[in-house]
Amino acid sequence: MAAPEVHQLTPSVMRPAAPGVVQPHTVPSVASVVLPDGRVVTGYAINPVQPEPVTAKPVVSRAAVNIALGGVGFLAVCGGLLLLTTFIAALTALITQLITLAAVLFGGWIAVQVLSASGHSGSGATVNIRKAVIKRNHFHS
Repeated sequence: MAAPEVHQLTPSVMRPAAPGVVQPHTVPSVASVVLPDGRVVTGYAINPVQPEPVTAKPVVSRAAVNIALGGVGFLAVCGGLLLLTTFIAALTALITQLITLAAVLFGGWIAVQVLSASGHSGSGATVNIRKAVIKRNHFHS
């Protein structure tokens, strides 16, 4: 059995018949094959399908990486929450001290206002006491 003969045909470039008609830039190659019984088969060459390259699997699975990253993020959040609670406790103590200071200052100001000499020349208050008479469980003034 003789090997089939393959003849490569050279495609001719065709000029457009009318202006504005777009022709393809490349013409696919045409091949003709002579079969052992003498028949000639002509057709377009088909490029063999290239298999997709096999991607190498990573050493560590994606799920393990995601779990590890989640753990790192959780630790970062916990540290931030610890700092946040410390800050809130310190802020609460500061506000409590400021309220206490304001109460002491305001109370002192009120005391000075009440106990200050407001038109009296003496240091004490004047109280008038009347003689009261009690008869038969009744108070008469």
